[in-house]
Formats: sequence, structure tokens, C-alpha cells
Amino acid sequence: MLQLPEQPSSYVRSLASVDEAYEQCRQLMEHFTKSFYLATLLFPTEKRRAIWAIYVWCRRTDELVDGFNGKSATMDTLDEWETRLEKIFAGYPEDDFDVALVDTVERFPIEIQPFRDMIAGQRMDLYRSRYETFDDLYLYCYRVASTVGLMSTSVMGLAEPDTSAPWYCPEPGYSALDDAIALGVAKQLTNILRDVGEDARRGRIYLPLEDLRRFGYGEDDLFKGVNDDRWKALMQFQIERARQFYTQAERGIATLNEDARWPVWSALMLYSRILNAIENNNYDNFNRRAYVPGMRKLSLLPISWLRAKVL
Repeated sequence: MLQLPEQPSSYVRSLASVDEAYEQCRQLMEHFTKSFYLATLLFPTEKRRAIWAIYVWCRRTDELVDGFNGKSATMDTLDEWETRLEKIFAGYPEDDFDVALVDTVERFPIEIQPFRDMIAGQRMDLYRSRYETFDDLYLYCYRVASTVGLMSTSVMGLAEPDTSAPWYCPEPGYSALDDAIALGVAKQLTNILRDVGEDARRGRIYLPLEDLRRFGYGEDDLFKGVNDDRWKALMQFQIERARQFYTQAERGIATLNEDARWPVWSALMLYSRILNAIENNNYDNFNRRAYVPGMRKLSLLPISWLRAKVL
């Protein structure tokens, strides 16, 4: 579990400086998410550090339920974490990682609601291990992943549209935040497909049960790791769904401030290639973890840069 242990009340420890706190966040992010960390290095320094702080808070929130001590987590655990979140937004950090997030929320127009929604997603993990429909799963994906996109968009900023351009014709009701939400859903669906075997060993099934029935594939098959034609067809269906959300998310990148477009294109392309890796592994996501090799990641950077410039 990544949360630091509680100190005895008689023990007083000075907290890290802001720079030290951000460095601790950087180290943690580099350790846990190579692809996303690589993309963050393309941001200007201030935005880069803010994304690190947000990521670490989200990671720690997830670890409350899914980490080493997750089995002992209760609703009270998450209530206490939400109270601690309120202290952060009030400017009162309790540990070094909090120091970085306090600085971030002071520098950028970040709202507390997406953070609350993420905690609500962790509450779902305490009482649910199955999702009957995709609509049910979508709510979970929004809470645990799309919220990160909303937090990050507040850091990255949205560009002012050129309303004088003759081609400027916004869709009625369109919001760039919808595309940020779509990217979060796409990434969480990718996580679900990549981690099917790991989740099954913990008794969890995130694939919609209606989809399992559609392809004649049972829960027992999943727990046994049966990789047959039914499973391959089910995986192809899920991968196509995830790719549709990635496609929707691409539209919103052009609405971001210019200095954020290359990092987001990079993150999108790097993460979506995990779906290719699942296919290349013959859909054996029970025993083989899908990942994008380092050289492949580097080769995508100039392509993502070009897309950031012309799309």
C-alpha cells in the first residue's frame, strides 16, 4: 500500500519542501507507469509536476482498495480519505505527497468533485465484483479513470477557439470535456482487458456479463482461463469498443492548449497500443501481460508530435 503509515501522535515530522514533494511524486510515477510517465515529460515543467501530483493521489486512492492492505478497507477507510482530501483543498497537507497536491490545486483551477467521484469509484469496488451491462461498467470507468482526465484538463487548459475562422462550426452541445471523459473510459477498458487474468484470480469480473452471454462464454470459463474461439470473439468485440472511445478522444486533443497536445497524443497512442499487444499475444491475457516495448514507445513520439501539429 502506497499510503504512508500513521505516525504516533507524539512524533512530529517536518514535511518535505514543495520541490522535494514533486520529486517524490515523479519517482513514484516513473516506477509504476512507464508509458504515462514518458508522456508527462513532454509537458512544460509546471504542468508536468502537477500531473505527477494528481497521478500519485489517484494511485494512492486506488491502492486503498486494491493494494497490499486492500482487504481490510472499509467505507470508513474511504470516508477518512475523503476528509483528508478536503484538508488538501483547504491547504493542509498531512504528508509529503499531499504537499505536492496542495501546491497543484493552488496553482491551477482544479475542482474537488472529480476527486470525490474517484473515491466513489473505489467504494464501488468494495461492494461490487460484477457488472451486468456496459452502462453499469461505464459509470465505474468514469469514476475511476475519466475523473483523471477532468483533473488533468484543468492543468492542461483549453485553447480559445478561433471563432473568426470560416470553418468554425461547433457541434450543438459539444464539450471538450466529453472527449476527456472518453479517453478515460478507453484507458480503463484497456486496463480491464489487459488485467483480465489478474482480476479473475481476485474473484472479479469487469467484463459486462451481458457480453459474456452474447458470446456463449461463462464465468467458469473465465476463471479457468479458457482461450478458445468464443473468447477471441469476445475480446475482439471489447477491443473494438475501446478503440471507438480512443477515436472519440482524439477529437478533443485539438481543443487543448498547444503545449498539452503532444503529451496527450503520446499518452493516447502509447496506451492504445496495449490493445495491439493483446491481439499479438493471441488474446492470452490470462497468462501474458500485454505491454508496449520501449523502442516501440520511442518510435511513436515523432508520430504523436506530427499529429499534435497538424490535427
